[in-house]
Amino acid sequence: MDRARDPNLQNTGKQIQEQRIQSTAIVKVQEPSIKIEPTVGGQFLRKLFQIIFYIQLFLVSILVIALTIRGLIYAGNTDRFHPRKWYPPLLVSIASAGVVSFVWQSITFCYPSNAIKSVFWFTPLLTCALGVLHVLIGSPLSLAAGTIAIVSGVIQSLYACWVNSRFDYASKILAVSTSVPPAKTTAFVIVSIMTCLAYSSFSVAGIGGATATGTGLDVVFIVVILLSFTWSMQVIKNMLYVTISRVRYMTFACGVDTNTRSAFRDTVKRLVGSVCIGSAFVPVIGTIRGSARAVNLVAGENDEFLFSCADCYSGLASTLITYGNRWGFVHVGVYNKGFIQASADTWEMFKRAELITLIDSDLTGVFCFLSGVAVGSISGIIGGTWELIIHKTYATEVSIYAFLIGYFMCRIALAWKQASVSAYYVAYAENPQSAQFDATIPVRLEQLHRFQV
Repeated sequence: MDRARDPNLQNTGKQIQEQRIQSTAIVKVQEPSIKIEPTVGGQFLRKLFQIIFYIQLFLVSILVIALTIRGLIYAGNTDRFHPRKWYPPLLVSIASAGVVSFVWQSITFCYPSNAIKSVFWFTPLLTCALGVLHVLIGSPLSLAAGTIAIVSGVIQSLYACWVNSRFDYASKILAVSTSVPPAKTTAFVIVSIMTCLAYSSFSVAGIGGATATGTGLDVVFIVVILLSFTWSMQVIKNMLYVTISRVRYMTFACGVDTNTRSAFRDTVKRLVGSVCIGSAFVPVIGTIRGSARAVNLVAGENDEFLFSCADCYSGLASTLITYGNRWGFVHVGVYNKGFIQASADTWEMFKRAELITLIDSDLTGVFCFLSGVAVGSISGIIGGTWELIIHKTYATEVSIYAFLIGYFMCRIALAWKQASVSAYYVAYAENPQSAQFDATIPVRLEQLHRFQV
């Protein structure tokens, strides 16, 4: 029986809905009512990460400029590197990723249900298409990348079949949390995408300069640029994440409308250090936790040794997620907490409200990830196909760079949606009986409870 259509659950939803008093009062405010002063240790850690981030950004910028100039000079004296064949396909694929990302976040806002279903079914196809392209390129590196992409596409399709029953709830929670976007959200998204476009093009210039000479040291330079680029993109995404989550939290928790521009200004002035910390650790911890859950599924309970190893690894992942999770960004923005403390507090609230199972089964984070993979695949296919036609030697690297940039471009475009969902969960965990919430979460909790029983 389809639980989403269970008449008992529908009656439960109606009863819960009737118990809530709808509030329509909107109050303009500039600041949240509570601010928590960070500890001395917390302030030091924030400042340290902020300084490290700005220093690496400055040093990498100098490196990129130097590599670009050197590469152009070198290209003028040799036929080994052709800037006119290397840069245009990559820059066009980057621009395409920006356009597709903006359009996709608009589609997601207008048609959340269709968007979620589409991304879960079409991303595997796009990933496999990118893999086939790499196989056609035929180099050892491209064959390895193509194999990984095809296997990943198959895994994505199997995962989509497995979580098919969760699509309805994911659509509802995404719709209810983003139904009324904060003021100037579109402007912030456009500025963020433009910033990403500019920084991506700048980074690509340096990578091209290093590719021109192609020494062992240049490979190290490329790795350094990519690591810096990854951290910087995470910081841009999470700056938007913290800003929007604060605004949406104030709406969900208090029924007030916070000025988005003021929230962003506060984020830039006070919270860059915390954002840098979270941007460095959340992707790593998220990867560890995801792999731990996959290992648990594979290990099962038949092999005692594998089961014990998986259980140990899962315990480590559970501990790490307590002190480093994306929901902590909500309290970073609202209460000016340090990232580690904010993560621990939000996770403890989820435990008290018995939301951990719901959080673990939520698909909005996976939706944003797969959207990034889809846009990255489109970008990689554009750049790789172009290079395959005009200069096959460059096809593999250009396709990989385009994929990486397209992925982050889409994640930045969708950051406000993920932030809204996180704010909704955190606000609900603090006060489940608030009149600001409808029956979406209670009904889903009832479904999960019946399923477990």
